[in-house]
Amino acid sequence: MQKPESDRPEISQQSLVFFDLETTGLGQGCEIVQLAAVSGGHSLNLFVIPRCRMQRGAARVTGFRVRRHRLYLHRQLVLTNSLREVLVSFIAFLRMLGRPLVIGHNIRRFDCPLLARALDELDLRADFDSSVSGCVDTLPLAREMLKGRCLQSFRQENLVRELLGVNYKAHDALEDVRALQALYGVLQPTAELICRHRFTLDTMADKPAPQSKMPCKVPGQRPLWEHFRQTVKVTESEAEELHE
Repeated sequence: MQKPESDRPEISQQSLVFFDLETTGLGQGCEIVQLAAVSGGHSLNLFVIPRCRMQRGAARVTGFRVRRHRLYLHRQLVLTNSLREVLVSFIAFLRMLGRPLVIGHNIRRFDCPLLARALDELDLRADFDSSVSGCVDTLPLAREMLKGRCLQSFRQENLVRELLGVNYKAHDALEDVRALQALYGVLQPTAELICRHRFTLDTMADKPAPQSKMPCKVPGQRPLWEHFRQTVKVTESEAEELHE
């Protein structure tokens, strides 16, 4: 008797969420301006007015500006949430996907430390930790998988161009995560490789685990929710005028 499609090994995969931040700069004191996540056809894209000024370099690259306590992206006004509302919505998105694996490019050194700091500040760290099964940084993952291709750069834009043959609007968090989801689909890392590069917010400062011949289990897929409703009220937060 033929197994239903959901039970076939090649389809039974863990839920994945691709995640990215845009920020006021690249330093340790920078703040979140945009948080985006995508999983299949499900997406989340939220903005927040930072409490510190946008660095000129970051503003030039991302197109974000703050004027009179309002956030503009390429001179277009965008609706904003408080940082708490953004993080609570992100955690709700993750929970709806059943403790997924969170994947991003260069997140171990940049996005995740910034995210952890914001979660700690708002006492949401435990809620986040219980909503995910771990994180994977595709920067070292790609370096290991593509070490024989002699690529000059492992920046996400370059990898997408080299492997998918397309250019995209980089430094917009939503476009970045959509491109990363497509890139990950081409890379198709093995379960063992994923486990070797997996980390948590508590272990992100540790060195990646050495290569091991021991089998590593990857949790089975949990069904996606068909709809995601943003329940927080969209607001325009007040802040002083102020990533990559």
